Amino acid sequence: MTFDLVGLPALSRFTIDRQEPLRGDDERLQQLWPKSRVIVVDVRGRTLVSDRGTRVVDRPATEFGDQPPHTAVLLGEQDGVAHWAVPLPAEETEEAPAGRAWSYPELTDEPQWLDLRQSGATLDDTSAGLFTTAAALFQWHRIAKFCAKCGAPTTVEKSGWVRICSGCGREEYPRTDAAVICLVHDGADQVLVARGVEWPEGRFSVLAGFVEAGESLEACVAREILEEVGVTVHSVRYLGSQPWPFPRSLMIGFEAIADPTEPLRPAEGEIAEAKWVPRSLLREALKAPGTVPDLYMAGGASIAYRMLQSWAAEGD
Repeated sequence: MTFDLVGLPALSRFTIDRQEPLRGDDERLQQLWPKSRVIVVDVRGRTLVSDRGTRVVDRPATEFGDQPPHTAVLLGEQDGVAHWAVPLPAEETEEAPAGRAWSYPELTDEPQWLDLRQSGATLDDTSAGLFTTAAALFQWHRIAKFCAKCGAPTTVEKSGWVRICSGCGREEYPRTDAAVICLVHDGADQVLVARGVEWPEGRFSVLAGFVEAGESLEACVAREILEEVGVTVHSVRYLGSQPWPFPRSLMIGFEAIADPTEPLRPAEGEIAEAKWVPRSLLREALKAPGTVPDLYMAGGASIAYRMLQSWAAEGD
């Protein structure tokens, strides 16, 4: 039994025009600047989110000067309004609480500093697209300050979408690492989930891994599942994709079928435990998180959540 995603993954949504030709049009950008809107992203990948996690807080561009700051990145344009993001300096960033990666604070109407894991599932389509793109770009800028070829410093061009080497003139563009993520099921009513060694007790998700050089996506799915839990899969089928800027992945989603009687062999040092879960139990865990002992699923901002939700909905 195959299935399709019930909707776009949370971070795959984007409603405004990215406007690639506009990025190098300094004259047009200067004309648009007075009416532009800007979001601020701190070094921990958080921005201000309000209205119970549904909207990113943007500010008039004029608060940042009479022209775009050199650190600003252009996110897109819509109806004559350009949307930008600027980074908040490290010294102005509040320290994150312990356990931040698994922290989901109560959402309020007042502005809150939240990251994409915490807010991606609740943001409206436009806000989700703007925040995801901004987070991805700033992650890239933080690791691309020097040329990979000659080591000289790089400078920012084209509204934050290109870095030019000051030594050899090499151009570098934002990088994305391809990773597969696969929901393995038995072709009937069981799904395979696993828990990473650094994850809290009871938290499970589907399996994922990075694509290696010279490897197809389908081959990567088969290799990663075999390496991580020791089972062989077949009937690999594409479902959808989602950017995941932690730090710069594109998660490419698949489903595959495996034999639930084949012994599970979690990879030492990588997978703490793996198990088959019936559809009925997964539905309960997704409907009321925390009510099923030892089965707390992936967060709503992830494509893993959308995959599990979609498979669980089959037969409703």
